[in-house]
Amino acid sequence: MQLKRINHLVISPPEGISFSMSLAGPVTRFFAWAIDLVCVSIIMYVITNLLFVFNIINPDFAAAVIALVYFAVSIGYAIILEWRWRGQTLGKRLLKLRVIDDEGLRLQPSQVIIRNLLRFVDTLPAFYLLGGLACAFSPRSQRLGDIAASTVVIRDREIVQYDIGELAPE
Repeated sequence: MQLKRINHLVISPPEGISFSMSLAGPVTRFFAWAIDLVCVSIIMYVITNLLFVFNIINPDFAAAVIALVYFAVSIGYAIILEWRWRGQTLGKRLLKLRVIDDEGLRLQPSQVIIRNLLRFVDTLPAFYLLGGLACAFSPRSQRLGDIAASTVVIRDREIVQYDIGELAPE
């Protein structure tokens, strides 16, 4: 069985114009995730130090609060940033990646929420094994969250702005 990987997503709206976008591969996506993991770890380090007072009350209660806060921060970080920055977290922004609808449409809040809630399924059994395998075997490098949410991760193109003065004849 040979895997046929697609390097470009071609979007053809009804207007008859086709757009081609480069899909992000598993390695680039991993590096973006690693940057986001560092950001979440820094946020959690600060919050854990602020919640140190709960450890004095009861260590088990403190551990439970920290686990709940970690879940909220790790999911909330991705959901808030991907919604506010139109498909980008800090890691994706630094590596010039963007999440889009698999038909090229703007992301809907439900898509952002679905793909990020399924992030925990993708991390099973450890270190993104299930999501990494799905990404490696998916023709469009989609993890399970992307497949469920109908999203893809593309390489974000730089917008070229032309100087009209240079284009117009004098």
